[in-house]
Amino acid sequence: MIELKLWQDDPYLEPHKKEIWSRHERTELKRLEISGYNKSISSAVNGHLYYGVHKTGNCTTFREWAPNATALYLLCDRNNWKKDEKFSFEKKENGNWELTLQNDILKHGDLFKWLVVWNGGEGERIPAYATRVVQDHETKLFSAQIWDPAPYEWKHSSPKKIENPLIYEAHIGMSTEEYGIATYNSFRRDVLPKISNLGYNTIQMMAIQEHPYYGSFGYQVSSFFAASSRFGTPEELKQLIDEAHSLGIAVVIDIVHSHSVSNSAEGLSEFDGTKYLYFHEGARGDHPAWGSRCFNYGRDEVLMFLLSNCKYWLEEYKFDGFRFDGITSMIYLDHGLGKDFTDYNSYFNGNQDIDAIVYLALANKMIKEINPFAITIAEDVSGMPGLAAPFESGGIGFDFRMSMGVADHWIKWIKELKDEQWNVGDIFWELTNKRADEKTVSYAECHDQAMVGDKTIIFRLLDAEMYTSMSRSTQSLVVDRGIALHKMIRLITIATAGDGYLNFMGNEFGHPEWIDFPRTGNDWSFHYARRQWSLAGDKKLKYKYLLDFDTAMIHLIKKAKIYKYRPQSLYQHVKQQVLIFGRGDYVFAFNFSPSGSYPDFKFNAPPGRYNIVLDTDWLKFGGFARNSEETDHFTIPEKEQNLLSVYLPSRSAIVFKKGK
Repeated sequence: MIELKLWQDDPYLEPHKKEIWSRHERTELKRLEISGYNKSISSAVNGHLYYGVHKTGNCTTFREWAPNATALYLLCDRNNWKKDEKFSFEKKENGNWELTLQNDILKHGDLFKWLVVWNGGEGERIPAYATRVVQDHETKLFSAQIWDPAPYEWKHSSPKKIENPLIYEAHIGMSTEEYGIATYNSFRRDVLPKISNLGYNTIQMMAIQEHPYYGSFGYQVSSFFAASSRFGTPEELKQLIDEAHSLGIAVVIDIVHSHSVSNSAEGLSEFDGTKYLYFHEGARGDHPAWGSRCFNYGRDEVLMFLLSNCKYWLEEYKFDGFRFDGITSMIYLDHGLGKDFTDYNSYFNGNQDIDAIVYLALANKMIKEINPFAITIAEDVSGMPGLAAPFESGGIGFDFRMSMGVADHWIKWIKELKDEQWNVGDIFWELTNKRADEKTVSYAECHDQAMVGDKTIIFRLLDAEMYTSMSRSTQSLVVDRGIALHKMIRLITIATAGDGYLNFMGNEFGHPEWIDFPRTGNDWSFHYARRQWSLAGDKKLKYKYLLDFDTAMIHLIKKAKIYKYRPQSLYQHVKQQVLIFGRGDYVFAFNFSPSGSYPDFKFNAPPGRYNIVLDTDWLKFGGFARNSEETDHFTIPEKEQNLLSVYLPSRSAIVFKKGK
């Protein structure tokens, strides 16, 4: 028997080794069942190449899986969207249906649907494997579309493996300053250069899978294989990814396999008249909090559907990996709702959805078969041990997990404590407390904190003065404080991160307003579903300070390669509110005190010469230039220590680099 390493790395997992071994063994058995002995999973996962619409010579073949159906018809303009025996599918084995027509029946750009008939009813359906779905502007109804242009010619290779992703989380539709929905082309033209200039090496692209309701932020998916047509064509998305690759930027898709929209007209629910085709039967098939449908990961057809979906996005669009959304909801039978994961028993004791875990482990293995450089990131609020540990060790195999607790702690500290109550010991502990066997991505805030009903960090810090005092000609202690803390919070988050960092689009310059998609409650306005880039480019406003600081910060972190080293605490003083730590040749010194500045501040550091490479207090970042950029600092031996003497101004942070 193979000895798994997970509980050796973490002895607290010893009581749960039976469950860990069981899920590992189940995964291995399912892998063998799918691929056969000594073969790859990816070679056996090809649902997208069989189902849907495929041209072969002079014919086009349509296939669908609908075991409860008694008949299935193609609806299109050629039959006036009515039931026609000439367009009737033939029932095959295992619930499959097939129709073959001459190519001239449906051509590029034509719309179509299925009419699925079952005992006691019938309904129009979008093909489950549809790769192009469009909405009629007048009727608001969705239809599949024949999409058969000349193949896109890729010009650039994907980047080599990115060990430490610096992620720019982006939403195509709201990336414009105009009142409307942006496109793949406008993002490529206007936003991609911004991301490149900022220095981020990875884009996390949200809301790509087709979703009927724009305001769902893409998290209520209806067509899993279709890139959202509201942003443009598949070729335009490919061109965007291709150009990102030319800049050395990886693009990962925010993939939603944790649930599906409950709509039957647009989605998979009641596809063949049953609610349990892709989803669990009964109450377990309905998500109690999201109003959506829960996949039955234990059903082979569902497993192959989702695995094929991963393969499709990797091969067809050359995405460089995935951020899997809503992992917590998948891996627990109770979806982790209303639950505090305070001890290891919370993760086990029969509450795991083993079928979901098997799927995630298989997906990770298959993704790496297809692209060894691919990135997989898990979004899990529970902190399940082993999620981002290697499968061979007993883990589930993700490359990274999101450090979701970091953002929660920033909200708590800002919201509940006065500045002078910020405990640097607590801050350092919470930001660096990570499992040694897993890689993590930290962030101060993501899109979640920007939504209506919550507040971004800059909004919490400035509140109403954001609207009155962001001109450089206006003096405001509130704005001075907010800008200073905004920079410090980001710097300490990225500097203490385990292996990567994430920022949501626009937050780097303190975007002034929340996100609120067009809906009935706001008269379908796009005012809050856009990004006001011009604010950051206006030299008369203070937003540019934050933009310039974020640019300098990202470039420094990328150049310094600090993630090769773990943070080493050099000095902590709760009363002074001073925190100093090192990573490699870099020393990060933070003074969170709102009033205490410390001249000739001494602390023990590795011996040598140090110079300042980044200072939140520089004038170009909206600071007060209380330190000279040119000053060299030297350690002085004293009582078996090497003391570095520096000036630490209040509410500022300095990064020192040790010279040779």
